[in-house]
Amino acid sequence: MKTDLFSLDGKAVLVTGGSRGIGAACAKLLAERGATVAITYSKTAERAEALVEEIESAGGSAFAVAADAGDAEAVKAGVARVLERFGGYLDILVNNAGIAEPGLIGEQDAAIFERQMNINIRGVWSTTSATVASMRDDGRIINIGSFFSERVTVPGISAYAMTKHAVAGLTKGWARDLAARRITVNTVEPGSIETEANPDEGARAAMVKAMIPLGRYGQPAEVAELVAFLASRAAGYINGAQILIDGGMLA
Repeated sequence: MKTDLFSLDGKAVLVTGGSRGIGAACAKLLAERGATVAITYSKTAERAEALVEEIESAGGSAFAVAADAGDAEAVKAGVARVLERFGGYLDILVNNAGIAEPGLIGEQDAAIFERQMNINIRGVWSTTSATVASMRDDGRIINIGSFFSERVTVPGISAYAMTKHAVAGLTKGWARDLAARRITVNTVEPGSIETEANPDEGARAAMVKAMIPLGRYGQPAEVAELVAFLASRAAGYINGAQILIDGGMLA
């Protein structure tokens, strides 16, 4: 009898910032693979509920919980609600919530810098800290980083790049912290992915595509495929890795 190494049947999954973009694509695919998926959101309740309806209409199982990733107390409360719905345990955490707010050093407002720190770093730490004690052995933590943690290719992105460097550092440390429980921790580092906030059109997009060997932006569904692989049993020996998915831009 063959075993499906890629199946996520019976798995309890939390995707932060899961109402749109890469997070929504991850939520849909993980549910399609058999997991029950919780998504958190901060301001887009209608969009989150619409995504839940879409997943359930396709035969999957999902629910949405309000939790602002930049607010540690909101994260703690949101995680508590998720764990209650799951019966007190979690198998897979996808730390996807994040923001990018460009600005040159000396010009960027300190509040914008702090907001990126709060959501991109503290939010990842707070969510993981609140869930890890309830994560079952052989679990998965997948952090959504950025190719900017490898190389800063444009001006004005220093604060965002710094936050994604920090996520990579947390990933490596947690991979060692949790190895005894066979919980793997990895970072997925997308390049230019077509989303509402990063459209595949205009002068800037044309410039970016000229730097990508494949000549196009990636799609959220392509990032989700990598996340789903790392969430599966097939990826059980991948731990502490930073995995680029950038069309070869940094090759």
